[in-house]
Amino acid sequence: MASIFTKIINNELPSEKVFENERIIAIKDIHPVASVHLLIISKKEIKELQSVKPEDKDLVFEMIQVAQQLAKEFGIADGYRLLTNNGPTAGQTIFHLHFHLIGGRVLGALG
Repeated sequence: MASIFTKIINNELPSEKVFENERIIAIKDIHPVASVHLLIISKKEIKELQSVKPEDKDLVFEMIQVAQQLAKEFGIADGYRLLTNNGPTAGQTIFHLHFHLIGGRVLGALG
């Protein structure tokens, strides 16, 4: 069964896109935790970070570059969080590789 992100990538579900190229899409999170909360999503279906293979390293690096670019565009380059959850015990609910770019407010320390 296709993930919600696959449906967004295939334009089967609406989203507020802020970036797209042939390998990556970035959208605004529908449940933001800060004034800037973007999802940077691989168009390649990779279950989670632990499933990334050596041949995916360029894709993951490109996702980081997109995060850097969007951080500049959204005015948060001086302070943001880039994170991904790996597995249900880490809070992953959509099993399709993506990063959360979060900023625009003071972020507290984790754990």
